[in-house]
Amino acid sequence: FAKHMLGLSSLTESLFPCFSSRSLAIGHQYSSLGTQPILCGSIPGLVPKQLRFCRNYVEIMPSVAEGVKIGIQECQHQFRGRRWNCTTVNDSLAIFGPVLDKATRESAFVHAIASAGVAFAVTRSCAEGSATICGCDTRHKGSPGEGWKWGGCSEDVEFGSMVSREFADARENRPDARSAMNRHNNEAGRTSIIELMHLKCKCHGLSGSCEVKTCWWSQPDFRVIGDYLKDKYDSASEMVVEKHRESRGWVETLRPKYNFFKAPTEKDLVYYENSPNFCEPNPETGSFGTRDRICNVTSHGIDGCDLLCCGRGHNTRTEKRKEKCHCIFHWCCYVRCQECIRVYDVHTCK
Repeated sequence: FAKHMLGLSSLTESLFPCFSSRSLAIGHQYSSLGTQPILCGSIPGLVPKQLRFCRNYVEIMPSVAEGVKIGIQECQHQFRGRRWNCTTVNDSLAIFGPVLDKATRESAFVHAIASAGVAFAVTRSCAEGSATICGCDTRHKGSPGEGWKWGGCSEDVEFGSMVSREFADARENRPDARSAMNRHNNEAGRTSIIELMHLKCKCHGLSGSCEVKTCWWSQPDFRVIGDYLKDKYDSASEMVVEKHRESRGWVETLRPKYNFFKAPTEKDLVYYENSPNFCEPNPETGSFGTRDRICNVTSHGIDGCDLLCCGRGHNTRTEKRKEKCHCIFHWCCYVRCQECIRVYDVHTCK
């Protein structure tokens, strides 16, 4: 895996190394993770701390793998209309190729969304009773409000975040800038879930009078987390690397590049290298270019044909699609539709 992708490599390379080009396609070794015992010693690339963690928490390792899966799927959704669209490759254990070698905004987002995915999936799995070592969060004290009482299963996001932190950050122990950046962005991803936790309540009483509400803490849909972290990507803070000597040797730290901007908090993403423009294929940067990508001819944003195609222009072709039409509801109770053929214009980058 890419030499700088220390934390994510342990999750992706070790647990499910098989991905198809251009789209996420989990291979057979991943699909069996939830049904077959995991032999931690047979997973390649684990550092000793990860190996110990895997053996201690082997029953939640499928949830760890599921978390990275949903993180990558969310990345591909959030970047679907951008020049870099979170492309995965199938000819390397580095599932994104060399694109994450550099300390860019894209690297920051991938670390954050993958770490959030692990925390999210483990937390949800515990609440659903899939593992015996974890469960619901029972630490809430007092009443959530007048006429309310605690009930249901509050999701234990602290446990899920601990799992993500202990496993994903296990390799981020070097005294260099990239490890510092990865640790920060991993934690920003996990913090996003805590920030977005919300109360869910159910009414109880005669004839739906809602005399008493039973409430519990719940995670949001993962799409909400993806939207939140995409906003953090757009406003990510550019940093510079500083070296200073400590008793253990030279240590690299990060500081904001621009003093007149607000310093990043633990919720913000950070990076210190500029991204390539991703317009043309480049095996060194991992760019696939944007040729043949579908673009939006009416948009003036990054998904529009002008920006996505990098000024090269676009081609237009017509495409016939079968669709249901003229649907009629029949009492009672079914819908009958006709099948229509409609013609669409499809625009692709030159």
